[in-house]
Amino acid sequence: MPQAKLMGKKGKAILILLLTSCLLITAADKESDIIKKLHPKYQDWLKLVHYIILPQEKEVFLKLTNDRERDLFIEAFWRMRDPTPGTPENEYKEEIIKRFNYVNQTFRRGSTREGWQTDMGRIYMILGPPASTERFEGVLGLVPCQVWTYHGDTSKGLPPVFNLVFFQRHGSIEYKLYDPMVDGPASLLQDKRELGGLTNEEIFEKVQEIAPTLAYSTISLIPGEFQFDYSASPRYNLILADILNSPKKDVNPTYATHFLNYKGIVSTEYLTNYVDSEGLVEVIPDPATGLYFVHFSLAPKSLSLDFYEPRNQYYVPFQMDVSLRQKDSVVFQYNRNMSAYFSEDALPRIQGNGLAIEDSFPVAEGKFQVTVLLRNPVSKEFSILERQIEVPEPGSRPALSNPVIGYRTEKFPANQHFPFKVGETKILVDPKNTISASDFLAVSVNVINLTETLRQQGKIRLEIRALNARSQAARTGEINLNEKEFSRINNYLREISIRDLTPDYYELQLTLLDGTGNVLDQKKSNFILSPERIIGHPIVQAKGFNLNNLFYYYFVLASQYDKLSQLDKAGFYYEQAFRLNPGFRDGIKDYCQFLIKTSRFDRALEIAEGLKADDSQALDYHLFRGLALLGKQNYTEALDELLKAVSIYDSDTRVLNALGRAYIHTGQKEKARQALQASLRLNPEQPEIRKLLSDIDRK
Repeated sequence: MPQAKLMGKKGKAILILLLTSCLLITAADKESDIIKKLHPKYQDWLKLVHYIILPQEKEVFLKLTNDRERDLFIEAFWRMRDPTPGTPENEYKEEIIKRFNYVNQTFRRGSTREGWQTDMGRIYMILGPPASTERFEGVLGLVPCQVWTYHGDTSKGLPPVFNLVFFQRHGSIEYKLYDPMVDGPASLLQDKRELGGLTNEEIFEKVQEIAPTLAYSTISLIPGEFQFDYSASPRYNLILADILNSPKKDVNPTYATHFLNYKGIVSTEYLTNYVDSEGLVEVIPDPATGLYFVHFSLAPKSLSLDFYEPRNQYYVPFQMDVSLRQKDSVVFQYNRNMSAYFSEDALPRIQGNGLAIEDSFPVAEGKFQVTVLLRNPVSKEFSILERQIEVPEPGSRPALSNPVIGYRTEKFPANQHFPFKVGETKILVDPKNTISASDFLAVSVNVINLTETLRQQGKIRLEIRALNARSQAARTGEINLNEKEFSRINNYLREISIRDLTPDYYELQLTLLDGTGNVLDQKKSNFILSPERIIGHPIVQAKGFNLNNLFYYYFVLASQYDKLSQLDKAGFYYEQAFRLNPGFRDGIKDYCQFLIKTSRFDRALEIAEGLKADDSQALDYHLFRGLALLGKQNYTEALDELLKAVSIYDSDTRVLNALGRAYIHTGQKEKARQALQASLRLNPEQPEIRKLLSDIDRK
């Protein structure tokens, strides 16, 4: 029986290997089929960049659906590798094309493959021409071979100097890359008949007798490096992997996925100008309002400015689009002009430190993806910030919010809402989460669901420790909760001197303790303490919001809960917002739509009266009254209101669809057909209206 089990495990392992192989083959076949269908110029481009394109870039390129997108992607591909982006030339692109032409002319001879596919072609495409070439062709006792010497780029993990050997393996004309681990020095000797019993050292000496400079290259890539037993260096494959990967080291592939994800959102002129950025997103409960807010900071790594002569100022006219999504549904979105102006004196600081765009908005409970799209029209550049967030349910147990870490604080009026501000204090954050010894470590945390007993007796234990296990750098402290007056949400802030801490990666841990020392909650965050005594933090561009207009935030939350189908909460916030500002026209219209959707027709009729006195709102006033009366089955009155609406504007599908239904209920089917057909001419994508028309025709 045990033997049968063992065989079963082996069989499963073999089956897994076979299935994996089949999946890999299927994926390769699918990729090959896609490439074969491309225009020859794109097939040729994939050959040209075969050794320098990242897997993510290739995957995105093969998902593009038209040649316009492919041309834009290729432009972006080369732009990401341009060593001198401010000039019209792209030296790297020109060098790769030059290498490609050379290898196809030079290394095709004697091979069944194209020159770029040969071993010599591959190395030449990746590293360019060798610093020197030593040829051993026609040397008695050796198979034809060559040694290419390169000066490596140490910033990409390559040795300062290394040698690569190519030889004609097994009598082939094409030169193969020599592998000391697989081939060994014996493969370079013509006469192999008497090598069977020889040691590594003896074989090495035979090669050394014929070609002294070649011998050491047969056991290691590094000149002068060899094992005590003359065996091949175990570092060979590691170094070779670094060589083959070197063209891909400094390329961030996120631009490629952004190209695919945002090609329908960002205009094509921006798609080739993706600018990488640093970003930070925090979810912070606000003690003043009791609401949760998403706060974010986005700092592009490069900044293009323009000059505005009338004001003698430099400026960048940022356009920002923000969306909150749950799976594929958009829960909330808005756009904002975040233009910034600078004097000539401030220009060096802006160019040196960069600019961080900050904003915040209220958010409902749940798990979401926050996406911030920042466009710079000056140079048609765009940056993206994407984060997954979770906003907890209210609950009843005391808990800590995620701590916010900054490098300094500033004071603002309590009734002004700013990003990363709680109460009167704004935390100045750096999206890189980096501070220096000349900064203070500013820590802000909220206690949620605070009780009076906990406030009187509880505390927050603060611990800072280096993540480097060998470092002893640490700091502890305590915050007594009774330093603040009672509130359901209380904010606690500390500015901590870190001058005596050594530069390192640090973890901040906050622990909420009750009066007897029991742990109620814990939260952690990380920061970097820079070795530089002073570092430049991005200049913040943000706009404040007056909390006297809190009704607007309530309308935002009502809309979010409405889209999340949490109708009770949506109704609560709509009502609160309306009570705070019953004259806000856009809010009245949103609330009316919600009330009609939830069959609260009498309340909709009451709310709609807020539009009556404004002639510019007459269309919506009669529409909402007509929809509410339809819901109450007062069809004749509804028809009268809707006819007034259509007399104001006869090309609104909402009015035409409601009018069609009113005509159906009053037995005027021909007029109903005419109204619904007019609606479909304006918007053919209305399956419910098509079905309604079909029902009329059948009857």
